[in-house]
Amino acid sequence: MKLARWTGVVVLTTALGAVAEESSIVEEEITVISTRVEESIKLIPSAISVIEKNDIQRGRQQLGLDESLNRVPGVFSQNRYNFAQDLRISIRGFGARANFGIRGVKIYADGIPSTTADGQSGVDDINLGSIERVEVTRGPNSSLYGASSGGVINLISESGPDTPFVQASVTGGEDGHRNLQLKAGGQWNDVNYMINVAELGYDGYRDHARVESTQMNSKIRWDINDRSDLTVIFNYVDSPLAEDAGGVTTAQIAEDPRQAQPRNLSSNAGEEVEQQKLGLVYSREIGDGHSMTVRNYYVWRDFFTFLPIGSHIPFVADDGVTEYERFFYGGGMQFNFNTELFGLPNQVIVGVDIDLQEDDRQRYINDAGMQGALSFDQIEEAEAFGVFIRNEIDLSDTLRLVVGARFDQIELSVDDNYLVNDDQSSSLDFEELSPTVGLVWQAASNMSVYANYGSSFETPTFTELANPSRNLNVGLGGFANVTAQIAQSVELGIRGEYWDERVQYDVAIYTMQVDDEITSISNIGNRSFFENADTDRSGMEISATVTPLEGLRVTMAYTYSDFEFDSFPTSSQFSGNQLPGLPENQAYLEVAYEHPSGIFASADVLFVDELYANNANSVVNDSSTVSNIRFGHVFELDRWVITPFIAVNNVTNTEYNSNVRINGFGGRLFEPAPRRNWYGGFTIDFGI
Repeated sequence: MKLARWTGVVVLTTALGAVAEESSIVEEEITVISTRVEESIKLIPSAISVIEKNDIQRGRQQLGLDESLNRVPGVFSQNRYNFAQDLRISIRGFGARANFGIRGVKIYADGIPSTTADGQSGVDDINLGSIERVEVTRGPNSSLYGASSGGVINLISESGPDTPFVQASVTGGEDGHRNLQLKAGGQWNDVNYMINVAELGYDGYRDHARVESTQMNSKIRWDINDRSDLTVIFNYVDSPLAEDAGGVTTAQIAEDPRQAQPRNLSSNAGEEVEQQKLGLVYSREIGDGHSMTVRNYYVWRDFFTFLPIGSHIPFVADDGVTEYERFFYGGGMQFNFNTELFGLPNQVIVGVDIDLQEDDRQRYINDAGMQGALSFDQIEEAEAFGVFIRNEIDLSDTLRLVVGARFDQIELSVDDNYLVNDDQSSSLDFEELSPTVGLVWQAASNMSVYANYGSSFETPTFTELANPSRNLNVGLGGFANVTAQIAQSVELGIRGEYWDERVQYDVAIYTMQVDDEITSISNIGNRSFFENADTDRSGMEISATVTPLEGLRVTMAYTYSDFEFDSFPTSSQFSGNQLPGLPENQAYLEVAYEHPSGIFASADVLFVDELYANNANSVVNDSSTVSNIRFGHVFELDRWVITPFIAVNNVTNTEYNSNVRINGFGGRLFEPAPRRNWYGGFTIDFGI
């Protein structure tokens, strides 16, 4: 199904919206800041979804961000239950290649990047109990955010309310799940504050899958005067234990889905992480309609892991212990000007970003789960500089034109301190201009139609630059076996509401060409290797929220994805195959009800189509339909608010895999998900 075949969908939806009645209910207008300036979502010529606080926090297990992201079309998530590998998120296919962590998707938290200068993103420092809202921009966005922004996730944490409060939360469930949180916030003179401390413990559905983690998130905003403010963000995470059960074969799943991969047990596979983040964001109004924002941040991260890599694999050095000390820091400045251009209302956004990263990385022999001799030692440095401009002009009362561009310069360098296999110090430079243009038309007071052209580029991360011949000690090889990928996308969309705003809908269709896509070709042990390939992508995304009765809400999302290899220089037999790790169809449905008495309940179901587990399309992961239910009650007692809740995950006891390791070695591709399980808990709020 290509772009032209969906034009009728947009035309039909446009017609329905045009004849819809005018709203008689005044609701708060949805605004977003993902365009680097707060504005109505109706005026943005691109696909953006917003997830609010109750859909992130209330009654949720809060094991992973995907619990909320499932309601966003175009987003596919895996690996909620393996904390050693981290959550995997892809947006329109960007990020699917990663067997651990997040690639190709830019993540920001309160204006501070959670994506490093070389393109790796992580969410292990994000505490869901303090997130107020999530904004998801779907599709290439390098014109605003630079490299690795095939999609953007913007996390906004809670601010303190006017009345100070303290909240305690306790959650527990099967498989040793326990989550304790203590949160406090409020307003004290000119200072707004919110602090959240959480402790997570989870034994896991499978053997060797335990995790222990302590997080502290804080946000303090000082209103210096009526025109300027300073926000200070400090986050801390300490996870001394996150075991990796590993991928297993279909035969092992049939034997016992709870078992860990034996090699992961003998290698003691897992990781330890400790990280501190300090961020400062200063905002100031400069005259009428003008403003500036300055940000500065520092991230210190210590990482240690045992990987299931062993000499039982021919030619592989048993260097399955990795550790690094990371210092990631940078900042940026942005100016917003509201002016006139040719007598028309006009807004200009200009800015600069600088991100710097230094990893002091070593590898050691994994001697049956013990750290052995040094086998790898290097300093990895990434420097990213970007300057951008975005212009938004109102051509009429109903028509807005958006034009933008960004120039990025990125340098990746390695200083090799392990000279046994010769000095392999090297560096790479990338320079890229990313343009965008969009047009949004307010076809009616309750409907807008948009079109855009967008682009993105993505450099390989340090781990993706690894050459198999070098890392397997067969030969020296070079530093760069892959180059940067370039994506160009055309998108059409429509969003609006009708039936007294009881129905809100969003439809987007797109086609995309990705040149030199960084593609996984093999996994040896637990290490992935990559090459470039050209891919074609097209898709359709539909979401809707219906409120037929007061307190009753139905949320729907559907994604169709047609992603295939256009050309694969080193493996021409893969040309025309579907990209692995991505389902063709995905659908989500949730029904939620809240009674004035305080009772609330919700049920959701997620359908994920079958997907291929390798480039050859010879191994298929079966489709799955998984449903969950939640119940709770809000009791208000003077200054106390007590909210008990209980939930059942995977109500129908479906057998499915929570993760597929693309091109995994030896058929060890699958990570089985928990069968039917329950959790429950309560929160206690006290207004001071």
